[in-house]
Amino acid sequence: MNAQTRIDNPDLSALTAWLGEHANELDADGPAQAELLSRLARSGLFRVSVPEEFGGDGQPVSQAIDAIAEVARYSLTAAFVAWGHRTFIEYLLASPNSELAQQWLPALLEGEIAGATALSNAMKYLSGIEEIQIHATPQDDGWQLNGRLFWVTNLDPKGFLVAAIVEHGQDQPPSIALLDSRQKGLTRSDNLDLLALRGSSTAALQIDDLTLKPQQVIHPNALHFCPSIRPRFLGLQCGMSIGHVRASLDSISLRARQPNGTYLQPALTALQETLEQHSAALYEGVNNGLFATAPAELFKLRIALAELVQRAANQALEATGGNAYLLDKPTGFGRLWHEAAFIPVVTPSVSQLKGELAKHEDHCA
Repeated sequence: MNAQTRIDNPDLSALTAWLGEHANELDADGPAQAELLSRLARSGLFRVSVPEEFGGDGQPVSQAIDAIAEVARYSLTAAFVAWGHRTFIEYLLASPNSELAQQWLPALLEGEIAGATALSNAMKYLSGIEEIQIHATPQDDGWQLNGRLFWVTNLDPKGFLVAAIVEHGQDQPPSIALLDSRQKGLTRSDNLDLLALRGSSTAALQIDDLTLKPQQVIHPNALHFCPSIRPRFLGLQCGMSIGHVRASLDSISLRARQPNGTYLQPALTALQETLEQHSAALYEGVNNGLFATAPAELFKLRIALAELVQRAANQALEATGGNAYLLDKPTGFGRLWHEAAFIPVVTPSVSQLKGELAKHEDHCA
């Protein structure tokens, strides 16, 4: 499924047209966020790269990354939601608890309930940056959970599922659990007061004496699950960077075609070629399984794409000129700039990945 196929798809054409109309509203927490998830699902986005036996199209995972990138080209808020939801689907597909996929995938693919990854705490824990925030006490019928998640995206007020890492004590490995918004003891905060991407339904979760049943365990050992799922977690996340660079290139290209814009062509060509190189390496690595055994290569690509986002956004600013600062000019640059500032800090952040690479280099020295 290449870019031209997506453009010819009536559902995706309708989605990108809607995103183009509501991107600023989604960024600023407007009412369009209430229908965002259903719009994404209606386009077929969540079925891309899902196995056919579960209702997907059976394509390689690179196609899901590229689909998220195409959404990010119009709205990073929408792509952030799409990434979180699609990554949650990936957790259920990878879970040894096959009943979870059978129970929840139909509703997730249709956008009837939101899926939230909530594994930033897990990724930070594995990197030695943060302690696990949810603690379990054994009960006869499972566990009682208490704790807090400080930043979770795609917590649709209409209903959501959350994947979270849970600490079981020193004698047991932490697990990955599925929490349901309908459960007693799970409380959603108001949306966080973000600089941008305010329509992403991002909030905190308080967990007080929540009962976790054994059938809600996505994986009993987070130390095994997180490294195994990381290539798709990060690979799908990179779609946001790719799409944002495409949006900047669209802006630069528009001005390069003007009589006084020919000077922009060399920089535009260089950015396009770099994006194609990084994208090709990413798609090949996630499809052939390279990043499962060589995570450092994926970390380097995530960093390189984040840096390319900044380079492309700066070039788009130069190309747009003073109009970028005029609110009555429909350049969309203000949103583009705010979105670019988010790419380096989304977990795992660029600084965290650089720290991991430094540890890896020290180990190999």
